[in-house]
Amino acid sequence: MIVRIMGEGQVILADGHLAELDKLDDELLAEMENGDSPGFRRTLHALLTKVRDLGEPLPDDSLEPSDLILPAPDATLEEVRELLGDDGLIPG
Repeated sequence: MIVRIMGEGQVILADGHLAELDKLDDELLAEMENGDSPGFRRTLHALLTKVRDLGEPLPDDSLEPSDLILPAPDATLEEVRELLGDDGLIPG
């Protein structure tokens, strides 16, 4: 799976890591629903850090289509709400 972090680039991430990321996504969704801005910020950074740690960066000149697009680290709660699907940021 190819994951894009807005403003940073893309990484290749094994599908086996999705369950681990989905837990953080569920936390993020709950914090957004509760208006927990500090919790949202903390969990968003944890999610993006996990993607960077588990993924293999693609070269900057690579133009692969992204399977998943995640918000930039400085995205606001409102901006992330616009990206959410029914399952959160990470489907499944």
